[in-house]
Amino acid sequence: MRSGCRLRSLSFGAREAGHDVAATKYHGGGHEIIPSHPMNKNVVARGRSSVTDRDPATSLPAFAKQIRLAILHGSKRANVGHIGSALSVTDIIAALYGQVLRVPAPDDPQRDRFILSKGHAALALYAALRARDWIDDGTLAGYCRDHTFAGVHPDHHLPGIDFSTGSLGQGLSFGAGAALAAKLSGADRRVYVLLSDAECNEGSVWESVMFAAQHRLSNLVAIVDVNGQQALDHTHRVLDLSPLESRWSAFGWQTHVVDGHDLEQLTATLTCDAASAAPQVVVARTVFGKGVSFMEGQIKWHYMSMNDDEYRLALEQVDR
Repeated sequence: MRSGCRLRSLSFGAREAGHDVAATKYHGGGHEIIPSHPMNKNVVARGRSSVTDRDPATSLPAFAKQIRLAILHGSKRANVGHIGSALSVTDIIAALYGQVLRVPAPDDPQRDRFILSKGHAALALYAALRARDWIDDGTLAGYCRDHTFAGVHPDHHLPGIDFSTGSLGQGLSFGAGAALAAKLSGADRRVYVLLSDAECNEGSVWESVMFAAQHRLSNLVAIVDVNGQQALDHTHRVLDLSPLESRWSAFGWQTHVVDGHDLEQLTATLTCDAASAAPQVVVARTVFGKGVSFMEGQIKWHYMSMNDDEYRLALEQVDR
């Protein structure tokens, strides 16, 4: 059985070095306020999973909004990019940490494992870890600062992060190894790996795909964030792998294609029982920069940081 999770609100300092933030409804008493987000504690069997909490104030959509706000606040404070990449996986992260992952505590030996292979979207992950109360406000506020483990890419020194990632193409090999270890030890834990579609250009990904299929790692679930973009261009112009699901299927994986922003569909798919001994891949169609109109589908927001006006507009669009 997998238990529900308790989620906390996130708060951030509104005034940072080099940035004076005007008073808005997002700021009060010197702090940026994000509404609290208590999730229920329903226990749902894996394989019969659904979005169990439909109260608008405590739902998965509210959690996803919370993560998006944290991405904007953290990016603005640090004056760094990778905003669009983090926004595109927000709903996937919300589904995983709000309903899917069985992780009673980050040091529980029988916990499910999650690996963010597209490590440059780490800010979305940090927001979820804070909501689970595994890192504190200071750690989240220290994103991309000196003397912190909360860098642009995940670091295993942070509670809740099992593998350091960032070198694209490596996360699935970690996941295959973790899934094989679980099989050999007789554990029933699952391993989830979130990759980008452009990351599938890496040959090491397909080595891991073949390995997992060969060893029938049915406890391994890969999620591919198909937002159609990478650092400098659209993926189909750099290396066209479409239809991606057919390629994974040809290597022996069970494939699912979902709307990567449909939380109920994501949750149901990610918790379903494996139909065979084959590993599973969820091809999630997403929108780069989802939730902020001027970022959606725009290549420049892979690296660009926001000015003050863009920051305020982005907050207004996400928190309406």
